[in-house]
Amino acid sequence: MYVKRLLILVPLAVIVLLLQSYFWVPTFDNQAKGSDQRLFQFINGSIGDAQILNPILHSDASSSTITGLIFEGLIDRDRDLSFRGRLATSWRIYEEAYFTPRPGGASPDALRKRILSARTEKTAKWLKNIEKVEAIPPADDNISVFLPPKQGTRRRQRKQIKVSYPARLKITLKSVDQNLFARLKKLLGPEAIATDPAPYLPADLDESTRRAAREKVKLIEHNPVIIFSLRKGVLFHDGHEFDSGDVRFTYESIMNSKNLSPRIPDYEPIKKVETPDEFTFKVTYKRLYSPAFGTWAMGMLPEHLLNDKALEAEASRLGRDPATFTMRDSSFNRSPVGVGPFKFKEWRSDELIRLSRNSDYWEGPPEYAEYIYRVIPDPISQEVAFYAGTIDSYGAGTHQVNRLKKDKRFQVFSDLSFGYTYIGYNMRREPFKDPRVRKALGMAINTRQIHRFVLNGQAEDLTGPFVKQSDHYNRAVKPLPYDPKGAERLLHEAGWRKKNGRLTKNGEALSFQLLTNHGNVDRKAIAVVVQDAWKKIGVQARVDTVEWAVFIKKYIHELNFDAVILGWSLGLDPDLYQIWHSSQTNPGQLNFVGYKNPEADKLIVKIRQEYDHQKQVGYAHRLHRIIFEDQPYTFLYVGKWTALLDRKIARVQRLPGGRTRVKKITTTKTGNYFFDFNQWMKFPSTPRFES
Repeated sequence: MYVKRLLILVPLAVIVLLLQSYFWVPTFDNQAKGSDQRLFQFINGSIGDAQILNPILHSDASSSTITGLIFEGLIDRDRDLSFRGRLATSWRIYEEAYFTPRPGGASPDALRKRILSARTEKTAKWLKNIEKVEAIPPADDNISVFLPPKQGTRRRQRKQIKVSYPARLKITLKSVDQNLFARLKKLLGPEAIATDPAPYLPADLDESTRRAAREKVKLIEHNPVIIFSLRKGVLFHDGHEFDSGDVRFTYESIMNSKNLSPRIPDYEPIKKVETPDEFTFKVTYKRLYSPAFGTWAMGMLPEHLLNDKALEAEASRLGRDPATFTMRDSSFNRSPVGVGPFKFKEWRSDELIRLSRNSDYWEGPPEYAEYIYRVIPDPISQEVAFYAGTIDSYGAGTHQVNRLKKDKRFQVFSDLSFGYTYIGYNMRREPFKDPRVRKALGMAINTRQIHRFVLNGQAEDLTGPFVKQSDHYNRAVKPLPYDPKGAERLLHEAGWRKKNGRLTKNGEALSFQLLTNHGNVDRKAIAVVVQDAWKKIGVQARVDTVEWAVFIKKYIHELNFDAVILGWSLGLDPDLYQIWHSSQTNPGQLNFVGYKNPEADKLIVKIRQEYDHQKQVGYAHRLHRIIFEDQPYTFLYVGKWTALLDRKIARVQRLPGGRTRVKKITTTKTGNYFFDFNQWMKFPSTPRFES
C-alpha cells in the first residue's frame, strides 16, 4: 500500500520506471512464498555504473565496491582497525641503513667497531635495536637528473650520471628508526658522516647538472624492508594458484607508465622487490615511507592472464597492434579474475553487474550465492526498489533520515562520513588562478544554511582535507565567514568591478560553468543554492549535471571544467599525496584542480615519511592551514550518512561441529557495516539474535 500511495505523486513516465524496478526480481514476500532463490541474492543499488574492474586502474567508488569483492590484498584492517593478514599470513618489518664516512676521517671498519662496542657497553634502546653492522666495499650507482629544456623545446632533458661511492657502513635494524643518523652523530661525533656530495660526482659536470645531481647523491640512506610470508593454496577464480610472482607483477603493473595507474605515488618509494621463493615477497624502500605497509591492501592481479605474453596474444586475436595494446585495453577489465570471495559473472552496462559465490575461497565461501550490483540512476526509483525488496540496502536521503530511523522494518546504521563534499576550482583557468577570487566565492556561500535546509541537519562544517574524526584534522582552523560584502571587496581588490549587478574585468564578465554529476539530488540542490549566492554578488554561474561516467571520463580526467561539486571518501592514513601534491596534476590524476604550493608539497612528503605520530599530526595541521588559506576548494561539509538494511538480514557465524550463531550486524570503528558481509544471510523472517 505504501508503494501505491507514493506512485500517485509522480509522473506517468516515472511510474513505468518504478514498475520495472518493482518487477525486476520477485519481491521478498513473493519469493518467500514460492522460490527461495532471492534469499541467496544480495542486491545493491547504485546511481552510477562501474568504470573499470581492475584494482590498480580504477578511480571511482562503484568500481572499488566491485573489485573489493573480486580481488584481495596481502593485508587489511580488522574490526579494531589493526592490520591483519589476508593473502599474507605473516610479515617482518625491519630496516637496512647506509652511511658514507667523511673523507679523511675514521675508516668504515673503525666506525663499525665503535658502534658495536657501544652496543655492548650501553643499554640505550636504540643501540639494542641494531642487529648487524658491516663495512661494504666501494660501489657505483647511476642516478637520473632532469635538466631545463633546450632552447626551442618544452621537454626537460633526462641525463644519467654515475655516482662513485667509497666504502660505506651498512646497519641492519630490528625495526625502523627514523632518528638513527641523528643518534649516530651524537655517538660518533658530528664529523663522522659525510655531508658534501661533491667528491662522489664526476669532475666534468657543468654547474646546472651538478646542482641537480647533488640532491640525488645518497650519503645516508634509510631503507625500510618488509618481508611477507604468503598464504599457500589460494586459487584464482580460474584455478591457477596465487604466488609471489603475482605480487611482483601487480607492483610492476602499477609502475608501468603505459598502464596509467593512479596508484603510482603509493609505490614510487619502493627501491626494489624480490621473490626469494614461491611464497615469500620482499620489498625494500628507498626512503622512509610511513604508509608503506597499508599499501599492500591493494588487490592482487593474476600474472598469467595479464603478462606481456597474454596481452600480445589478446591483441593479435583482436587485430590490434601489440606494441600499443596495454592492460587498459584488455577485456580483463570487464571480466576480471581474482582470488576474492565472489567471482565475476556478467556486466550489462548501465544495468547490472552480477557476481557469484567463490566456493573455493580460502576463508570459506560467502553465505550469499550471488551479489548483484544494480544501476538505478533515479533516487526515487532506488527508494521504491528498496521498499519493494528488489534491492537490499539503501542510503537514506537527508530529507528521509528522521522518518526512516523510526521505521521498524529496517536496520539503521548512521555515522559521520570519512570524507567531505566540496567545490573544486580549475586553477589552470581564469578567474580561479587568483586566490582572492576563490576565497571570495567561498565567503559568498552560507554553508550553515546548506547544512540546515538542504541537508536537513545531516552535515557539519569542514575546513580542510583530513578526516574530521582524526587527530590530523586541525580544529583550530575556523570556517570562512559568510560575508557577501567582504567577498565583493576581495573581488574588487582582484580587479573586478560591478556594473548593472554583474562583475566584469577588462570587458569580460565573471562567468563560468558549475558542474556536478547527475543523480545526486543533494549536489544538484546545493548547486542551485550556490548559483543564487554567487548571483547576488555579481557572479554568473551556469549549473549543469552530467551522467557519472561521462562526468568522470570527459570532464574530470580530461581536466575539462571550470568548477565542480564533488566529494572525497578518505581512509585513515593521512597521506594526501595523490590528491594534493603538485606532481599529480596531469590528466587522469587526482589533483585535477591543479593545486600547486611548494610548502604544501614539502609537508605532504614529510607526512608520508614521518613515523612519529605527534610530529606527523603537527605537519598535518600546518598543511591543513596552508590549503585552507589557498582555498583551491570551497569545503562545503562533511556529511552524516544513514544506511538501511532489511531486518531479515543477519550475520551467521559457523562454529565447530556444524553449529551456527545468528548475530546482529554491527559497524566497525569507521562505521563500516559491510565488514562481515561474507557471513550475511537473509532469513524468511526476522531472526532471533544470540549475544
